[in-house]
Amino acid sequence: MTEPEPGTEPRPTGTDAQPSTRSGAEPGPVLRRRVARVVLLDPDDRVLLMHGHEPDDPADTWWFTPGGGLEGDETHEQAALRELAEETGITEVDLGPVLWKRYCSFPFDGRRWHQDEWYYLARTRGTETAPRPQALTELETRSLAGLRWWTSAELSATHETVYPTRLAELLRTLLDEGPPSAPVVLAPEIV
Repeated sequence: MTEPEPGTEPRPTGTDAQPSTRSGAEPGPVLRRRVARVVLLDPDDRVLLMHGHEPDDPADTWWFTPGGGLEGDETHEQAALRELAEETGITEVDLGPVLWKRYCSFPFDGRRWHQDEWYYLARTRGTETAPRPQALTELETRSLAGLRWWTSAELSATHETVYPTRLAELLRTLLDEGPPSAPVVLAPEIV
């Protein structure tokens, strides 16, 4: 891995982009990252989400889109495609526009993370029935529980934690109206 940009830290994991709901002290350094995420839709308009958990507490779980931090001089687009391939094994996609941007801050693995996230629309070129991670880090291996395709209705009905928290509403709007003409800036999420 190349040296990170000034003011950023190396990419620790793909599950790093989602918060833990636990409270209390958060020892360790503050990590600041630029992140590319992928809202991956299949031909049936299902979205692929990853199921993560706090490494030391598998009961503390959430769902989130594939993606992670930019490495070296990578563009957001390059990072989105690389992360998608590493975390899902899916490489045959058409990467679309940036849908949403958001700032989030959360505790994970004993550290506080601050991220500027760009969410790209992508479509699979075929039906992907069983995506499988291809190149997980050690921390990702300890904190990733699986992947699942979700319909919009399933996402709207779930009581499980999903990030970003408005994903069900955002996906419904995307499917009904198509991509926005310019990226929508989402409200910050601070956990």
